[in-house]
Amino acid sequence: MKPADRHEHAALSLVTEIKPGGARQRLRLGELLVQQGVLTPEQLESALAERKRSGRRLGRILVEDGIATEDAIAQALAVQLQIPYLQLTAHSVTPAVSRLLTEAQSRRFRAIPIEEAGSAIRVGMADPLDYQSYDEIQRILGRHLDLVVVTESRLDATLDKLHSRSEEISGLARELEQELQVGTSDDEPALSGALDDAPVAKLLQSLFDDALRSRASDIHVEPQERKLQIRFRIDGALMMHTEAESRIAPAVVQRLKLLAGLDIAERRLPQDGRFMVRVRGHALDLRMATMPTQYGESVVLRLLPHDGGLLDLDRLGMTASILAKVSDFISLAQGMLLVTGPTGSGKTTTLYGALARMNSPDAKIITAEDPIEYRLPGITQVQVNEKIGLGFATVLRSTLRADPDIVLVGEMRDKDTVETGLRAAMTGHMVLSTLHTNDAASTPMRLLDMGAPRYLIATSLRLVLAQRLVRAICANCARPYAPSAQESAFLQTFGATGSGPLAQGAGCPQCNGTGYLGRMGAYELLEMTRGVVAAFNGGDTQAYMDAASRQIGNHSLAHNVCELVLAGRTTVGEAMRLVGRSNDAS
Repeated sequence: MKPADRHEHAALSLVTEIKPGGARQRLRLGELLVQQGVLTPEQLESALAERKRSGRRLGRILVEDGIATEDAIAQALAVQLQIPYLQLTAHSVTPAVSRLLTEAQSRRFRAIPIEEAGSAIRVGMADPLDYQSYDEIQRILGRHLDLVVVTESRLDATLDKLHSRSEEISGLARELEQELQVGTSDDEPALSGALDDAPVAKLLQSLFDDALRSRASDIHVEPQERKLQIRFRIDGALMMHTEAESRIAPAVVQRLKLLAGLDIAERRLPQDGRFMVRVRGHALDLRMATMPTQYGESVVLRLLPHDGGLLDLDRLGMTASILAKVSDFISLAQGMLLVTGPTGSGKTTTLYGALARMNSPDAKIITAEDPIEYRLPGITQVQVNEKIGLGFATVLRSTLRADPDIVLVGEMRDKDTVETGLRAAMTGHMVLSTLHTNDAASTPMRLLDMGAPRYLIATSLRLVLAQRLVRAICANCARPYAPSAQESAFLQTFGATGSGPLAQGAGCPQCNGTGYLGRMGAYELLEMTRGVVAAFNGGDTQAYMDAASRQIGNHSLAHNVCELVLAGRTTVGEAMRLVGRSNDAS
């Protein structure tokens, strides 16, 4: 039975009563609850009608509408099946036994191994009559199962605690606080022994481990007036992870600065650095940026896993027309492709997807990056270092003397880099780079504003790919959603008029209750055609923007993300956040 089928099985709420001798009597959950006196026939009829209307599971309807409690439903199951009911907590589980199933398996089967029970394993199941899961658990464990009934909410909470290290991190923070010397001033706590001591090292290692497990892209270490707060950015959204005594903040920051090779005596100016750690067998690069604040230095760590793997262009989620034009461009011998968008919008991933496709023994590829986020065999990669004068423009000028075919410049930051890159694209090289602009159409104007000659932009720039990342609906808790009148009007503004309900995530343990799990790209492409170039060279900004908008047509960011909404892959709220309510249709 597939996971989706198992959820459908739960929605139908079929319960099978085990009888001596192996006979099985099939009952519906609602009928069982009526027999047990948990529901009245009228309540069951009302709940079934709501299930048909909303698609929610019967058990969830009963709990959320206040008709019955999870405990009452679980106890009714336990009485009917003649097996124990357990009020599950993390303390009632033997950690070593619980790890006999992985977290993913436990969540998929809605079950957790609790403890040894003689020759059997005691297993708590939220749906003990899911025979497919029961058989699979028994096969994995290789032991007889001693079943108990648990509620789904307590199961989820227990799994969260067992597989999250936030409590361990909080404990290590308290241990570090106790080990800091007492009697020092509030401004400079004694750190003499703390930096090399076990508590701060273990705290950071546990923090990195939890960040990797949570799929966090950034760790924010932020000292406040009375506490130190640590937040993770997951799928683009910040989430609180740990709060600790503010007293430990200097020790944590100083340890991080030592790891990154920064000046620990300098607390008044921002600093940047990087270091590498190994977490659960994975090599993890961390970019570090410090910032002096009112209550001490804050730190932001960007996580860059070495073995995250590159995505091929075909898997980035571009529309067929955009993918075809990008693919055509990278088969050319010269010209510039700019990928635009805000920080964290996946620009580097897109460029490396293109590089991976172009990488071959007969192509000389050189990159200038800050930092080098991916390692590709056969490519010459240069780490920019502004501190010693090795900026993008300097590296790019040197690169052109090394006879490259393809050049990747991490970012067009200044006039020198822009001009050098455009001239390289005009003289027989293919140049790939990024720029921070709001959309594709405004990119040539931004280059002009940075001081690049108009003729050079018109001659060298071929494609501008603007992109954003939007959160994807969690497949585990997705359910139909009827948009409001305002949301429907927003979709219609961009020509998105599909039939049937949209989708949204209800929130579940897999997505930390957010309703979203992972992100996907939304794109728009500006091709510098003859008409667009002629309008740009004409010097009339409005005429150029009109020509660019016509060229982009219905393939704008707004249209793309609305198509994702209609496909049930993201929500109207995400589309409105990306597009902005003040935007007009392209």
